Amino acid sequence: MAGRYALSGRRANAAGGAEIFACRLCSISPYMGVLVAPVIGRAGDRVTAHFDAFGILRGKVLRRVDSGFAFGIDGAEDERARLAAKIGWYKKHVLQQLPDRREHKRWAPRDPRSIITFGDSVQVPCFVIDVSCSGVAVSAAVTPEIDTPLAVGRIVGRVVRYLDVGFAVRFVMTQEAEAVEGRLLIR
Repeated sequence: MAGRYALSGRRANAAGGAEIFACRLCSISPYMGVLVAPVIGRAGDRVTAHFDAFGILRGKVLRRVDSGFAFGIDGAEDERARLAAKIGWYKKHVLQQLPDRREHKRWAPRDPRSIITFGDSVQVPCFVIDVSCSGVAVSAAVTPEIDTPLAVGRIVGRVVRYLDVGFAVRFVMTQEAEAVEGRLLIR
């Protein structure tokens, strides 16, 4: 699985940020990952990696391996349990090519900025993680209770579950794919 990573202690790039490299994840468990990587850190170096299926993983380089390195994944037991669930889902649905039972395809919006409006008219800025015709995943400074009615942009829905970095909202009415992103924006 393709991803990207950064190592601590590396020089800054031309823009002053951390150097980010492409990588490929060869193996993963809730405790350790193995990457094929162009730049190999020393044992003990901090690593931050991102993979679409698993999100951001942080840890320390354990050892070099052929064409890359193994790293220990940091996390409390509840975080490891969530990662284990993601790994299981990935193996079951992607590697075994079982169908995804989601009713609508998800995608990342072109502009991820939106506003959450609660029933009492309180508004909170949010970041749209992904969207489909039937719902949206958002990250915000608030975590509403499950089943809370709200609007994301101009689309009304209810909070249906929590995510590692936010929460998911199911729209009250299914949206047209061509129009949903425009309705999420508030200008």
